Amino acid sequence: MASLALLVGIYFWFAGDAWMKQFSLEFFRLRVQFWFYFLPGAWMLLLIEIYDLHRAANWARTVQAILVAGLVGGIAYLLIYFAADEPGRINRRAIAVFIVMAMLLTLLWRWVYIRMINTHRNQRRVLVVGAGGNGHTLAEIYKTINPPPFKLIGYIDDDPEKIGKDVEGYRIMGGSNLLLHLIDDLNITELVVSITGEMQGETFQTLLDVQERGIEITRMATLYEEMLGRVPIHHLESDWILRSFVDEARAGSFFEIGKRLLDIVGSIIGLLLFLLMLPFIAVAILVDSGWPIFYWQERLGRGGREFEIVKLRTMRQDAEKEGKPQMAGENDPRVTRVGNFLRITRLDEVPQFWNVLRGEMSIVGPRAERAQWVATFQEEIPFYRARLLVKPGITGWAQINYGYASTVEDTAVKLEYDLYYIKHRSVAMDLVIILRTIGTVLGRKGR
Repeated sequence: MASLALLVGIYFWFAGDAWMKQFSLEFFRLRVQFWFYFLPGAWMLLLIEIYDLHRAANWARTVQAILVAGLVGGIAYLLIYFAADEPGRINRRAIAVFIVMAMLLTLLWRWVYIRMINTHRNQRRVLVVGAGGNGHTLAEIYKTINPPPFKLIGYIDDDPEKIGKDVEGYRIMGGSNLLLHLIDDLNITELVVSITGEMQGETFQTLLDVQERGIEITRMATLYEEMLGRVPIHHLESDWILRSFVDEARAGSFFEIGKRLLDIVGSIIGLLLFLLMLPFIAVAILVDSGWPIFYWQERLGRGGREFEIVKLRTMRQDAEKEGKPQMAGENDPRVTRVGNFLRITRLDEVPQFWNVLRGEMSIVGPRAERAQWVATFQEEIPFYRARLLVKPGITGWAQINYGYASTVEDTAVKLEYDLYYIKHRSVAMDLVIILRTIGTVLGRKGR
């Protein structure tokens, strides 16, 4: 759609010229300036926040994001136009037409997409097997998602005391002995198994019979990942790490090589950009709160190996005057004025590209944590130490999807995102996270 908008913009740029009679690729090479062809990519970058399944399915969020992208694009164009040495070389009509057409065409496509997705959702009719703790969690999450990812019909459970009751407003219709009849009567297309505890032999056999009919069967943990983009650490069996990270999600050599090349190239570019910004940042920090500009701190890397991380100082010099580590809060009073700006723009993280170049970190991965916090959290949060299976990152799936973790509960949620990344990691996912991080930085939404 952005490419179509580009062609319409070029048409209006040269409307009335004789080029329409002599349409050829030579015209585009000689007449259209090279930078104009980057506009579709810039438009996609402005929309990076709605390249997310949940946001993309929400019409209100989609309209808001496209309007904001159009406004930001227009302001950026005006700044470039008036700052250019030869503003006459930038055709205002073509840019304006491109922005308007990109907005209209993207809205049109997203409307069609949402209609298609909603039609697909209406075809997914889900019955949940098991109305225990896992089943309740599933219903609670389902009610928070708008629009819903499927149509939840109800529950079945073999506990006679539960039959006839509700789970968050969804009825428990009977036991597994009625499962085949309910599937036919209610036109069920998918079963979700959320049984807490040991499964009865009759229930297991019934599920096999259901699968033979071609009905899709999904585990609660898998659907949880689909709905939230994170792993349900409080609803997993003890051998989950072995099954997920040893049997299913072992990274291949191609991924490791590709990720390391991405880290090297990205860190070199990041360090060069940082050197250009450093004099201005250093002066701002010195004027605001004095020395030092940088600070070094011990963190744990892959396999629990310690390394020294480097960051721009964003807190007062006496932030930990008693020598005890303290978790940073969202409106932490220890953060300086310049430090607050560095945090919301993520500029305080940029020196870590040096750690990436050294191989101690990656551009994408879980947040590098201090040994004291790892020791504390692994006693309170299940599977916490599993985040050390990969290198820590400057940015990551948890960082772009969740804010500050100032409590154990927040840390557990961020761990769910980290484990989801470790389980599904790929070069393509890394690129998506990097692009969304750029969107976060441009929108000054980092922390």
